[in-house]
Amino acid sequence: MTNIANWSEQFLTDRLQISADIAGFISTSVLILLMILIGIGTNWLIQSIFRSVTTHSARLRRSKWHPFLVKRRIGHHLLLLVPGLILYFLPYIAFEKDAGIIRLLHRADIIYMLIVMIMVGNAMLLAFLDFYRTTDKNRSHPLQGLVQGLQVILYFVGGIIITAVLIDKSPTVLLTGLGASAAVLMLIFKDSILGFVAGVQLSQNRMIRIGDWIQMPDGSANGTVEEITLNTVKVRNWDNTITMIPPYTLVSTPFKNWRGMQESGGRRADKSIFIDVTSLEVCSQDMIADICKAIPVMDGWRRTLPEGRLPEGGIENIRLFRTYTELYLRNHPDVNASLDLIVTQKEATPYGIPVYVYFFINDKAWASFERKQSDIFDHLMSIVPEFGLRIYQRP
Repeated sequence: MTNIANWSEQFLTDRLQISADIAGFISTSVLILLMILIGIGTNWLIQSIFRSVTTHSARLRRSKWHPFLVKRRIGHHLLLLVPGLILYFLPYIAFEKDAGIIRLLHRADIIYMLIVMIMVGNAMLLAFLDFYRTTDKNRSHPLQGLVQGLQVILYFVGGIIITAVLIDKSPTVLLTGLGASAAVLMLIFKDSILGFVAGVQLSQNRMIRIGDWIQMPDGSANGTVEEITLNTVKVRNWDNTITMIPPYTLVSTPFKNWRGMQESGGRRADKSIFIDVTSLEVCSQDMIADICKAIPVMDGWRRTLPEGRLPEGGIENIRLFRTYTELYLRNHPDVNASLDLIVTQKEATPYGIPVYVYFFINDKAWASFERKQSDIFDHLMSIVPEFGLRIYQRP
């Protein structure tokens, strides 16, 4: 068994009258081909057994990890190591122990198993990422960039070891040589290194997530984050254009994230209604009575005053308008009255006196928010004349 190569060479030279050199080449080639066929056959057999076991095992199918392990074919990749282990020992049976072909075949077999282990490691990282994304909470976290960074490290380390085996040198020798050219490597992998570090920062600090609406100060991006990878953050802008941003830009440059608004109880609306200064006046009793008759909520407000009396010196129509605006907003079904709600008068301008209105609308969706905000201000502006006021309009 230990001299199959010698036996086959002797058979070819004695029986078929082939020269020793050609006989040795044919013998070695046939034996290598047979070993490869044995490896392929072994792989087919164990893969068939594995598929049969996993198909009929209800316990495995109930596992949360099962669909992701099957999708990334981790079991398939792991079983590829078995033919490699068999092929590692077969040359001792086929050739003499001190034959140089054994060292060559061992080197090729080790490289094969290293490639398989890299495939297994990569598949495990992807399966973990798939499993991590199964919940809505985790799906929004930017973990893909971190996984891609680990993939780069895996390929880099695997490539170093494979190269070391190929040239029969220690990996430390290669790493020492790479250390001398670290500056060049840093330049080549600058974007990947910066992206990896930025990805870790974005993930740990939860600065952005999938689905966040972000806005860059230079206007290059203003939309929803769709994808976060090692080198890019993909943003779909409000006009459906796509912007690709390097992750480290989001770490080094300030940007606005609207997530806080989306997670809060409402979306802010703040506008000013400019009142013509010449329309301001102190209301008479008859005027107040007319306002309360036309606007029932104001009659209710007057009844809440001590003994129904108005403040000394009377009350201005703009003050009544501010009071009505606040009452209207606090009772509006689309306004979150539990959040800040402010109606105040600001410093007069050449365009009139601004009545500043600040409140939050329950609906945070852009289109619905704009529609409801417009409806509210349409009503407020249309009711201004009921208080004897005029909205300023530049002549």
